[in-house]
Amino acid sequence: MYSKETIAAISTGMSNSGIGIVRISGEEAFQVIDKIYKGKEVLSKVQSHTIHYGYIVDGKETIDEVLVSIMRAPRTFTGEDTVEINCHGGVYVVKRVLDTVLRNGARPAEPGEFTKRAFLNGKMDLSQAEAVIDVITAKNEYALKSSMSQLKGSVKKKIEEIRKQIIYHTAFIETALDDPEHISVDGYGEQLEGVVETLSEELKDLIDSSENGRIMKEGIQTVILGKPNAGKSSLLNVLSGRERAIVTDIEGTTRDVLEEQIQIQGLNLNVIDTAGIRETEDKVEKIGVDKAKEYAEQADLIIYVVDASRELDENDIEIMKIIAGKKAVILLNKMDLNVLISKENLEQQLQKEIGGACKNIPMIEISAKEEQGIRDFENLLKKMFLQGEISFNDEVYITNMRQKSALQDAYNSLKKVKESIEMGMPEDFYSIDLMDAYEALGSITGETIGEDLVNEIFSKFCMGK
Repeated sequence: MYSKETIAAISTGMSNSGIGIVRISGEEAFQVIDKIYKGKEVLSKVQSHTIHYGYIVDGKETIDEVLVSIMRAPRTFTGEDTVEINCHGGVYVVKRVLDTVLRNGARPAEPGEFTKRAFLNGKMDLSQAEAVIDVITAKNEYALKSSMSQLKGSVKKKIEEIRKQIIYHTAFIETALDDPEHISVDGYGEQLEGVVETLSEELKDLIDSSENGRIMKEGIQTVILGKPNAGKSSLLNVLSGRERAIVTDIEGTTRDVLEEQIQIQGLNLNVIDTAGIRETEDKVEKIGVDKAKEYAEQADLIIYVVDASRELDENDIEIMKIIAGKKAVILLNKMDLNVLISKENLEQQLQKEIGGACKNIPMIEISAKEEQGIRDFENLLKKMFLQGEISFNDEVYITNMRQKSALQDAYNSLKKVKESIEMGMPEDFYSIDLMDAYEALGSITGETIGEDLVNEIFSKFCMGK
């Protein structure tokens, strides 16, 4: 699983910039840099965690003026001797520096191999390693804070606490079964049942946190629905801060879907502006309407835009049926015009058409054209999707589907323990399912995971990390 070869890669983006970084890690990192560095010092002999000015040379040719960081094992990211060459950030010069490194004793690093070595050398557990890529790909404040919390060990700490309790009770049962004359398990099932219930609740909280975690990481899949000319495209333009969609008085202007990523109150919305919902003979527009309904089925949030300056019609009724039972918000748009539809009118119609399925659907009066009510809408979104204050000091958020799956496996195993206790099964049944839960949780931190899965996880990382 672990190659001792010295590896190297470009750790900065492949575009022209002020600075580029080439990272070298491994037992021969210092020998490699000694061959290609020209300066006042021999870098293999300098103190750790120091920076040195000089040049990268290829034989007699000077490649670039550089600053080189020297970091000795084990106090490095990978746990190995590490060199970082800070050179000028032109794509050609960075590639030339890397090529010189590779021709003098290092091999090209695989994607994620630096972080993989950090994991294998015990510098971080697997949940922290996965957080590294989440930090890199974070698209908003919440995603970054959640990823940094996990990188600092929040998930690791929580999982270790639960595993510690599980292995304690497993060991007790196994010991008692091996030495029944001195250790009694009479009445132990009742005590264990209480422990299992508590641990199950903790696992359930972690599993439930994955919904907030997913939203932080991936964004809210949002679909804008409304009949033609209700102001959907105007709303998209206001939210995105630019003329993303064509706005006219002609019905059916939007025939296909428009997709836009928008950040509101620190949340990412993956917004889809759809064709206006109406009966139409136009084949192209009909395809757009069908797509709108399809996207609505898969959405985290539906924004139903109502034209308050026009009476409700059969198209509105169709949309009401689409949003029934879904997470939705209704925006009464065009409140700057002569208003014909009030909140009360709309509530009555919703009750008539979809009954209890419309319960708790919030409504806000807006004017997309005049940008009125938009702030109220933005505040509502945060309240709807991130209940209460989001604290990254005490709470743990699961943002990784692999981790969620492992938590679910552990939860199911503890559920079996509880069932065995209630059925009066022998104690060895308890320990089997307890160990299954222990193993499932160990896969989150990487303590019980196969080489193939480790390789798969790190293969998804970017080059140079």
